[in-house]
Amino acid sequence: MATLEDVHRIVSDLPATSALPLGGPSAGFRVRVGDRDKDFAWSWRKRVHPKKTKVPQLDVLVVRVADEGEKQSLLEAEPDVFFTEPHYDGYAAVLVRIANIDVAELTEVLTDSWRLTAPRALVREFDAAG
Repeated sequence: MATLEDVHRIVSDLPATSALPLGGPSAGFRVRVGDRDKDFAWSWRKRVHPKKTKVPQLDVLVVRVADEGEKQSLLEAEPDVFFTEPHYDGYAAVLVRIANIDVAELTEVLTDSWRLTAPRALVREFDAAG
């Protein structure tokens, strides 16, 4: 099963990416789009008390998916790996339990999320490089 080290290794293999420390207020992974960075995966922040700030959950990542159909397919196919919460209703993203996903599938999920966020030219370059 995957670890945070696997997440960092996978992301470091993707072009034009940067990382903000997981657990921080803006934790996650970004890709350079024009003159700014855009998140493609980030740590889930769980509300553990209704009147307090959400708490980072380092064992769960939020990743972008193509659309609501893909989201529902993932949620139904592997509920022990993928889940959601009301905050993400209507949003093309799923939450991923890192310890419950194998490295190959994590690589696919992170790369797909990166592809949805990265500039098209960068994705073409990445694909051409194999």
